[in-house]
Amino acid sequence: MFRFDGVFSRLGAFAMMGLARWPLSRLNGLEFWKLCGSGTGEGFTPRPNTAVWAVLCVWSDEKTAQSLLKSASPFRWYRNHACEHWTVFLRPISSRGAWSGQNPFHVDSPTPTGSLTAALTRATLKPKILMRFWRRVPDISQMIGANSDVLMKVGLGEVPFLHQITFSIWPDTGSMAAFARHPGPHSEAVKAVREGNWFREELYARFDVINEAGHWEGKHPVVLKEGQDNT
Repeated sequence: MFRFDGVFSRLGAFAMMGLARWPLSRLNGLEFWKLCGSGTGEGFTPRPNTAVWAVLCVWSDEKTAQSLLKSASPFRWYRNHACEHWTVFLRPISSRGAWSGQNPFHVDSPTPTGSLTAALTRATLKPKILMRFWRRVPDISQMIGANSDVLMKVGLGEVPFLHQITFSIWPDTGSMAAFARHPGPHSEAVKAVREGNWFREELYARFDVINEAGHWEGKHPVVLKEGQDNT
């Protein structure tokens, strides 16, 4: 994730949504990637936040990820022009559904290691339900914003209004499940999605958090295990 301050750096970040595609597609070991914008407030709004952008990457292995994140030109551009950046390294423990016609997250072991848990949901909305979907979002955003368990949360998107991503980090799977199942706006929205068949495509994935680099909002969003390096 990258934060940009100033008009010209934000315009550059917007331009990279097109310019970064070719060099990213040429990287050996980068199996799947998406360039994403973000929403204002807690991130879960249809109004774009021109300061915050993200790149999601699926790598063949961690060594390749560490090397190319440092050396590949798109990532160097983002770091050099951003006023703040943060990278979180994840290991998939479950994934179901599809993203652009495939499931990009390969689950080697479904057993959590006991570390922090990250949740990612991604959906392509059907145009006819856009108004109904976005009417529910403010209440959900307020609910997750008030939750003291969530360590980090952001709303992202590939295409405004239509392609939506939510990403959050939790102390454990129990706190994450408690939020998802608690009676209220979130559980009601999930029920409406299922009953109304709102999504054209959807994916739900869970991850172990294994490392981080950089900082976000002036701090480290996750507490690493003893012995891990956050530089």
